[in-house]
Amino acid sequence: MADDEKKDGGKDDHRRLHSFPLIRHSDMVEEMKTEAMELCVTACEKFATSNEAASKMIKENMDKKFGSSWHVVVGEGFGFEITYETKNLLYMFFGGNVAIAVWKCS
Repeated sequence: MADDEKKDGGKDDHRRLHSFPLIRHSDMVEEMKTEAMELCVTACEKFATSNEAASKMIKENMDKKFGSSWHVVVGEGFGFEITYETKNLLYMFFGGNVAIAVWKCS
């Protein structure tokens, strides 16, 4: 029983340490990057159990703030190769294992 608690406690500690947003790659200007990152964090916290709802919220808000043609992927264990407009890409992690890719293409 004590061993089970240690195993579960270790996961909680690991998750708590990685609850901050980690930007893996971005070529956005600083102001846009900050707004997009805050939006991604808000969406992932609000829709913690639904990646689809989080991505929809991010896309709709990015379309309103920065014009249309934004695309968003929220999930775990994916790779991507995209064509995008320069200065319009954000790839980040949140909550330890949730990756978020946000980009604009025309």
